[in-house]
Amino acid sequence: MSDALRPRRSALYLPANRDSAIAKARTLPADCIILDLEDAVQPDAKDAARDKALTAANAGGWGDRELLLRVNGLGTPWSATDFAAARAGGFAAIVVPKVDSAAMAAAAVAAAGDTPIWAMIETPRGVIDAPGIAAVPGVGALLAGMADLAKDLQARPDAARTPLLYSLSAIVLAARAAGKQAFDGVFTDIQDAAGFEAEARQGLMLGFDGKSLIHPSQVEPCNRVFSPSAADIAEAEGLIAAYEAGLATGAGVTTFRGKMVEVLHVAEARRVLALQAPA
Repeated sequence: MSDALRPRRSALYLPANRDSAIAKARTLPADCIILDLEDAVQPDAKDAARDKALTAANAGGWGDRELLLRVNGLGTPWSATDFAAARAGGFAAIVVPKVDSAAMAAAAVAAAGDTPIWAMIETPRGVIDAPGIAAVPGVGALLAGMADLAKDLQARPDAARTPLLYSLSAIVLAARAAGKQAFDGVFTDIQDAAGFEAEARQGLMLGFDGKSLIHPSQVEPCNRVFSPSAADIAEAEGLIAAYEAGLATGAGVTTFRGKMVEVLHVAEARRVLALQAPA
């Protein structure tokens, strides 16, 4: 499976210094586990957290889950050592906070070596330069960080994230223009299951590939929302079958359920089928 078609529905943040959380993560159906050295770790615990992240990476046992590391931002006292640890640990990607320009993205890529980065877009400058950031070789994905962005915008988001919709769509647009993936930000109220699912469905509607999470209880509903439904799969299979039957008979125009089938529809149907993954 190509990297672009690998299911990455759920990306769960975990504090890298919490052994119990890391142990539990090996049992969760999250597609991606992000060991966090930044917001979830106090300054005096950064070094110990980094060591624990490396231990967790080297110990293995992650199965099909991708293991990522969120480093402290460029220019912080911990950044260089964090990047070195990420390179040594063989992480699938490095999540870099507050990337607000193409130049900063390029610096992060240089620090990451051969490891791709996921650039967090969580500042007004980052949203404005999202196309440039996404276009930097070595940037594998854009990841929305709406809490910091809302603060910087002095916005007061409602349940529909109305003041953030422009920024969310801008992130998806920039990622797609560069052929990269895009991930929605976190939903912080872990007690509001209905609110989480509604926001996840909004992220799917906007075009995100998946969503970042802060609690294990969010993994299952996130996977469900971002997986093709049984109806989606049946539709894709039927469309492909109709298209291939048309090719076999030399039909000039193929239709499926009354609609003309074009190559772009077939490509999207194949993408849907490729994204099937266990719940």
